[in-house]
Amino acid sequence: MRALVMTEPGGAEHSHVLDLPAPEPGPGQVAVRVAVAGLNFVDVMARRGDAAYAPSWPHRPGKEIAGTVLATGPGVTGLAPGDRVVAATHGGGLAEIALADAALTVPVPAGVPLEVAATAPLGLATALLLLTDAGRFTPGDRVLVHSAGGGIGGAVARLLPLLGGGLAVGTVGRAAKAAAAREAGYAAVFARDAELPDRLREATGGRGFDLVLDPLGTTALDLDLDHLAAGGRIVLYGNPGGGAPAGLPPFGRLLGANATLTGFSHAGLLAAAPAKVADAVRRALDLLATGALAAPVTTVPGLAAVPAAHDLLAAGHAEGKYAAVL
Repeated sequence: MRALVMTEPGGAEHSHVLDLPAPEPGPGQVAVRVAVAGLNFVDVMARRGDAAYAPSWPHRPGKEIAGTVLATGPGVTGLAPGDRVVAATHGGGLAEIALADAALTVPVPAGVPLEVAATAPLGLATALLLLTDAGRFTPGDRVLVHSAGGGIGGAVARLLPLLGGGLAVGTVGRAAKAAAAREAGYAAVFARDAELPDRLREATGGRGFDLVLDPLGTTALDLDLDHLAAGGRIVLYGNPGGGAPAGLPPFGRLLGANATLTGFSHAGLLAAAPAKVADAVRRALDLLATGALAAPVTTVPGLAAVPAAHDLLAAGHAEGKYAAVL
């Protein structure tokens, strides 16, 4: 089978499409013939050598897939060869055949295209869990989302009305990405520049945000606290710069703001609470099947096109969700 392999840390020059033996499913696993594989920023973090994302080399990227079951390992029930499924994988999803835990493999409802379904295992599930589980969203909340122009940011904006609605305000690293974020459903989108504090204050009439979803490490944490409503929640779920993030604010500042500061890791949930991820995937697929939720996706043709797409993600030039059609 053909698979994308990152041979050493660096850039696209170290990503190669190679012929590898097809994997066989072990106990509790399924082998999936991959039709579509989602692309995510975690692939970029692995490619550049962030230890938490590429623990060894060569590295096989790819965390979410859609396709058909080829074979099941011992102990697997409820799944059979030929089933259309999506799965969150522990890696190796950017390949013609990938292994996934049966507990993280979910049937795709009829009528949902696989290229759309492929956005659910990591993208849509993460957005849903950020809002409902980590963020404790309630209808009417004022929500601030950093990196609103990315795949997760767009999914949050589309999900929020389905959860009861509220005020969604986004920030982007480049002003050129604001239009796409507004199209996803944000009431206002601002570039992260010197005028951002004043614009955020105006957006809420000085009342602050009830929930902040922040994938920027700790670089925007002071800003988040400055614009947090009393009793508000901040969810940190990324570290795009790599390396060691700065320390957290002093205890007194969190105490005085009545602030809740929460960490979220999709990979951590895969290891410790796979049923929670699978449930979020099912909920997202149900919303897609009923037409309540849209999931726009930009597809790239085949594994050979993936390194260039990763370059776009790395440079901050990608808009929305990307997936490779194999």
